[in-house]
Order: sequence, then structure tokens, then C-alpha cells
Amino acid sequence: MPSNRTNISDTPTPALTRADGVFGRGSATIGHAVSADLHSWRLVADALVPADTPGWDDLATWTGCTVRGADGRWYLFYTGVGHAEGGLVQRIGLAVSDDLTTWHRYGTEPIVQADPTWYELLDKDLWYEQAWRDPWVFPDPDGEGWHMLITARANTGPAKTRGVVGHATSADLVNWIVRPPLSTPAGFGRLEVPQVAIVDGQPLLLFSTDATANARSDDHRIWVATGRSVRGRWDVASARPFTHPHLYAPRLVPGPAGAWSLLGFLDHVDGEFVGELTDPIPVRYRASTGLTVDPARTAADWRPRS
Repeated sequence: MPSNRTNISDTPTPALTRADGVFGRGSATIGHAVSADLHSWRLVADALVPADTPGWDDLATWTGCTVRGADGRWYLFYTGVGHAEGGLVQRIGLAVSDDLTTWHRYGTEPIVQADPTWYELLDKDLWYEQAWRDPWVFPDPDGEGWHMLITARANTGPAKTRGVVGHATSADLVNWIVRPPLSTPAGFGRLEVPQVAIVDGQPLLLFSTDATANARSDDHRIWVATGRSVRGRWDVASARPFTHPHLYAPRLVPGPAGAWSLLGFLDHVDGEFVGELTDPIPVRYRASTGLTVDPARTAADWRPRS
């Protein structure tokens, strides 16, 4: 599958920071740091801050992803909320850049919104917000446009178990069609920051959740589901946990010779919020064990993929 990351041998890796949920979603902005090795980081100017009022994203902007289009420009897909709904209705927006440093919103409206045909809209008797966030965009493996995965909730089923992988498609990264979800409700209230990748030959879906949104008996935080293709569908009911005591919302990052690592943030350690970006955590996938830390490598062994 083509990578949707910067070629690190040519350009410093951009990190668009995450701040949501209990960590202050109502004041979140998309920060920016750069690194040549994913170990040492240098802060630069924020990438995207809330829009001027009134605007659909005039309260907060956060989690998304960045891809490069056929025109050579960079496309940043992000989550936004506005003052008008008290920050309870999430929508997905787009900003573009020629240099990964200066970003401009694409238009004044969101580009992807929840479709009630399949997805739950705001109903505070069911859930505390309208979940429609964390866009992860990747090219179709057969060259047929682009796919977007979204943290979403189905419009049927028990309220605490409606979390699904939302889906939209596009031919040009600008015009999007919302599609049915790529999973069915399977005991999670939400499946946050979904990502897909092929690790050791197996298409994987990575997502995060926490105890407040997990109706299953196992209180894990990072989960991995398998599928036949990065296009899904995804068997979330049989997802396995990736066990780490403090890691949340990680991304799979490609390294040398097909090796992969997880890069995320430490949230609470010994009861205190940390919020620091981890060094790469080397991982591997085996059908017998799922996604696990790779004992043959350490973070010090990791080098960017050229």
C-alpha cells in the first residue's frame, strides 16, 4: 500500500498533535512539530487553530491526518466543532498547504458530515456528543480514489455499543461521499483514531478506546482487528488488544525493510497526565499472537524508511 506519510529521508516528519476528550477538546488546536528521526522533536508554529466566529469550527480543531495529492499539495483532514452547538457536533474539514508549514482552510464549510442514513446524530439521551471525528485518509490500493475512515456511531443498537468505523470515499480529496460503516457494533461506544496498514502481510485496523466507552468485560485501550484488505470490512468483534499500560491513540509508522512501529502518546502514568509523545515502539504481527512488541528490535534500532 502506498505510504501517506512524508518521505523522511527528504523532509522532516510533521507531527500534528492531538488534544481531545478528557484532555481539553473544547480548547484544542492542531499543533506542529518536526523531526528527522521520530525521537527528537522541534516545535514550530501551530498548523491550524479554530476559525473566527461565527464558523462551524470556531471552538476547536483536532485529530486528523495529512496526505499528498496528485497536484503535489498537502491535504490536512481534521475534526472541528463550533460554539453554535456547544462543541457537541463534530464535523470534518480540510486545509491545504504547499510546504507543510502554512495551511489554509479549503472553503468555509465542512467537507464530510455524518449521514443519518447510517450514523447517529446528536441525541444527548443516547450519547454525550455527535461522534464524527479522527479522519484517516489513504489511497485505494487499486488506484480508485481515496478512502476516509472516521470515528462514528451507528444509528441502531444499544447506546453504549454503537461505535463503528465510519467510511467515505473521494476521487479527488475534495468531494466526498459518505458510505455505510465498515464494521458493525461490537461492544464499543467508540472506536477512536482508526488507522489501517498492512503489517507482516496482514491488513490491520488499529483503534483506541477507554473504559468509559467499552461495554466488553476486558478493559483494554488499544485494539487491532483483521480484514482481507485495507478497504475492510473489519471484524471488530474479534479484535485483539495491544497491551501497553500508558499508550493511547498510537499510529503505525513504517520503518526499514518493511518493519513497523507504534508512535503515540503517554496519557496517565501513576495517576498523573503526561501527554508526551513516545519514541517508536517496534511491533510485529503474527496470526497466533496478534500485534505485539517486536522483541528483536528496540526503539534505538528504529530508523526512518527511506
